[in-house]
Amino acid sequence: MAKTIEIKPATGKLGVLIPGMGAVATTFVAGVYAVQKGLGKPIGSLTQMGTIRLGKLTDKRIPFIKDFVPLADLNDLVFGGWDIFPYDMYEAAIKVGVLEKEILNGIRSELKNVKPRPAVFDQNYVKRLNGTYVKKGKTKTDFADQLRKDIQDFFSIVPEIFIIRAFPNLPIPDQGIILMTFSAAIVLCGSEAGNLCVIAFRIP
Repeated sequence: MAKTIEIKPATGKLGVLIPGMGAVATTFVAGVYAVQKGLGKPIGSLTQMGTIRLGKLTDKRIPFIKDFVPLADLNDLVFGGWDIFPYDMYEAAIKVGVLEKEILNGIRSELKNVKPRPAVFDQNYVKRLNGTYVKKGKTKTDFADQLRKDIQDFFSIVPEIFIIRAFPNLPIPDQGIILMTFSAAIVLCGSEAGNLCVIAFRIP
């Protein structure tokens, strides 16, 4: 007999922390805010527009995934993150120039409220950028401890956190170091806060 898996409904706010607030991240966050305010549709979003077939094809039971699985509502997402420049999400979105200014102005106040924390930066990993808004430390453990503190601080305003890596592929000389650094911060944070932190990497 198949084991029944209970999926508890998402409750409360869901924090989304993003390392790097560039073109990909600002487009993602702006899109969420635009949908929240009715300024656009979540085209391409599996959770928001995707469907699932139940039963036989002839049953014609095809609900939206969001109505079938108790996912967090878009209105419950709270954004934060890190960047090597101090620009808020609105300033960053204007600078990268992916979205039209008319769209951004419609969600200006929401984007202005998303401000980055100083990021971990090493010139060996990114040759063509010179980070000016960065954390100071002597070892990778120092940086991991600072990231851990940032995540713990975010837990003070949201009960659960999801962390995504939302920037283009970059030359990475040692992927293990980056994975280890983030994992150390997240595992320590999760074990002490009693919550599960998930990190998604888009590794080249």
